[in-house]
Amino acid sequence: MDKKIAFIGTGNMGGAIIHSVCRAIPAKEVVITDIDHKKAADMAADLGCVQVDDNTAAVKAAHYIVLGVKPQVMPAVLKEIAPVLQDCKENGKQRILISIAAGLTMEKIKDILGEAGTDLPIIRILPNTPAMIGEGLMIIIAGSDVSQDEVDGLRECISACGKVVQIQDEKMADAAMVMGGCTPAFTYMFIEALADGAVTVGLTREQGYIFAAQAVKGAAAMVLENGGHPGELKDAVCSPGGSTIVGVGELEKNGFRSAAIQAVVQACRATSALGK
Repeated sequence: MDKKIAFIGTGNMGGAIIHSVCRAIPAKEVVITDIDHKKAADMAADLGCVQVDDNTAAVKAAHYIVLGVKPQVMPAVLKEIAPVLQDCKENGKQRILISIAAGLTMEKIKDILGEAGTDLPIIRILPNTPAMIGEGLMIIIAGSDVSQDEVDGLRECISACGKVVQIQDEKMADAAMVMGGCTPAFTYMFIEALADGAVTVGLTREQGYIFAAQAVKGAAAMVLENGGHPGELKDAVCSPGGSTIVGVGELEKNGFRSAAIQAVVQACRATSALGK
């Protein structure tokens, strides 16, 4: 019997997802492979999942095939596994391809597969690295030829990664990927900068990181769990003539909002360019 899900590539993002998937479903149902065999072997030993030696073996082993490789590597991998995918399809064991590659559309993936002589249902996942600890954002976009049952089966696999959201319009994929995948890096920079400020006013570096990270976590929870509007929540902290509004003024004076907006806009443009 086929395993549930296989991962081709165990890099930073693929590895983060694998860790959480092994918490959501039995680890023995998870197959992994990587060009770095030792890395995959170590991960398999740590998590209890199954390592195979190459990409074609991974395709043969499981129903969902997660392509955890960079966009520029994807064409070569797809052409390598296409004959095995077609063979599985002809034998009544059609695979579902899952791409986590930024900027690479389902149409582009289908074109590459078509050139190699096969056609398969495709789902895109736009993930982020906090998936490793179950606090990720996993955005699903399913092709029109993918049944809702197949989507639900994938949801089960990635449920321990964090919040799972399905969007219908792939045209929004690049923007969604940036908001999920890039913004953790922006947030880490913000936390680090706040900690620098904490050290400047006399706190220890460790205190700065803990205080800033907990403040960011709590503020995010106020938006996500209480449904508060960010502007209203900000105003509630800003007492007239108080220290918070002075700090807000400094952020505004130095272009904080504009920098954040442009970080998203420019990252989205860069993401779009990856698939071309």
